[in-house]
Amino acid sequence: MEYLIIALSSYLLGSIPFGFILTRVFLKKDIRDIGSGNIGATNALRTGNKTLGYATLLLDITKAILPVLYVKFNYPDYIFIASLSAFLGHVFPIWLKFKGGKGVATYVGILFSINLILGLIFIISWAVTFFVSKYSSLSSLVASLMVPIYLIIFENYNSIFFIIMFVLIFYTHRENVKRLKNKEETRTKIY
Repeated sequence: MEYLIIALSSYLLGSIPFGFILTRVFLKKDIRDIGSGNIGATNALRTGNKTLGYATLLLDITKAILPVLYVKFNYPDYIFIASLSAFLGHVFPIWLKFKGGKGVATYVGILFSINLILGLIFIISWAVTFFVSKYSSLSSLVASLMVPIYLIIFENYNSIFFIIMFVLIFYTHRENVKRLKNKEETRTKIY
């Protein structure tokens, strides 16, 4: 019963659509009608309001940190259930007919909650890839792949969860992958 409560509460926290809420409240717009139509931080930046974009990023990170850290310290055996549930909440939010974001910011919150080093590996990999390419999508894919690679090579750690997360992030970016392949992907301005 505990794991069901943990899974449901983590999902519900993860499913809070901050990008949708912030653009609705402050810009009186529906973020799903802007840019890619995605509710995440990258698309929130496309509203032209950088503060809104960064606020979405921080809130999407935080909504994963809260349940995952709570479970880490109180029910450590269920940390991956809480992590996956928060991620799935963001990608498939009940409030928006299960059409949400791509889960990257939420995954960052998960990584930092599980292990600071994993969070740093993601951020550094993302930043280096973005500096070279200016593609947020490519940076997210490379960074999410670097986490299990690091664990396999340097930690000899069970990386199954992190491989699953890479597959899920690849899935949420499948349209971006097509655009990258066809050289049609839009570069992202983060400042």
